[in-house]
Amino acid sequence: MLKLLWLVLLVSLACKLFFRRWPWELLGMPHATPELERARALLGVRRDASRTQILEAHKRYIAVVHPDRGGTNDQVYEANAARDLLLRGLTANIPE
Repeated sequence: MLKLLWLVLLVSLACKLFFRRWPWELLGMPHATPELERARALLGVRRDASRTQILEAHKRYIAVVHPDRGGTNDQVYEANAARDLLLRGLTANIPE
């Protein structure tokens, strides 16, 4: 078992050295950054949310935090940034 762990470690390091990416990055496994997780939590969407779901969640959140309804401009900017980040992540995952 220990030999297997060493083999996995060596293969992972070799992959990082030669391809400049970890094996799971080459396999297309998504990794969650803190910014993405924060954006998802702010808008209340799941990891597999579609473009439509992200836009609908953004619209609902903006209706709550809009300055005309007692919110602030900072909250609107934060919501827009979260929407843009999540939508950018969707277009990055589309195969060409």
